[in-house]
Amino acid sequence: MPNSYFQFKQFTIQQEKAALKVSTDSCLFGAWAAEEVRSRNYEVRSPANSLAIHHSPLTILDIGAGTGLLMLMLAQKCDALIDGIEIDEPSFQQAKENIEVSPWKERLQLFHAHVKQFSFSKKYDLVISNPPFYEGDLKSGAANRNVAMHDQGLKLDELVQVVDLNLTEDGRFAVLLPYARAERMIELAKAVNLQLQTHVQVKQTVKHSYFRSILLFNRRDMGPVIEELAIKDESNQYTNEFIGLLKDYYLYL
Repeated sequence: MPNSYFQFKQFTIQQEKAALKVSTDSCLFGAWAAEEVRSRNYEVRSPANSLAIHHSPLTILDIGAGTGLLMLMLAQKCDALIDGIEIDEPSFQQAKENIEVSPWKERLQLFHAHVKQFSFSKKYDLVISNPPFYEGDLKSGAANRNVAMHDQGLKLDELVQVVDLNLTEDGRFAVLLPYARAERMIELAKAVNLQLQTHVQVKQTVKHSYFRSILLFNRRDMGPVIEELAIKDESNQYTNEFIGLLKDYYLYL
């Protein structure tokens, strides 16, 4: 049975109520997205349509916030206002508890709603999502887990439409998916003029095939950068790349 909580260096994720627990790949995604935010300039347009350069996004949206993990990982690394939306009631309550005891609670806001029916009051400079993984696969007996892991709550084409509606003109969209679903997401995103900027192909170990894709999109067709990242090396130890991303989060790195 998974632990009822996951302790990070600067915050704790309680997860006994949540549909999905903390996983290594979700932590990797959060750390990668946080590094992307930290290292890139974000262009933000004023009401007069003049362009200003900010070193981090002013606003971030997490679609399918779960335990609040991604929101908290990003909050640790940047000063943005971060919103999250979660449809599952127990997960929403769990995320709310995790946020309330975090050092960044004043910058974090959580909504309990279905994102397809929710109207946000602003657009976002960065949208992130770790959406349903197993479209059409065998489903479990737990309804909330099915919504979290399958496509019952939000299909990829619906996710893309929501992102397009709520992303600023110069914004970015980051998503974690099974590797086998990456090409489908790239096609769907392109249909709404979200162009692939970066594709990180993730392996469990250097000996394994790719099993996850981290995709980053924007509205400019600049040609994608393809990268590879392994979580563990030949000796089943964390790779230097993984350690570099997670060292500010994991207790024993």
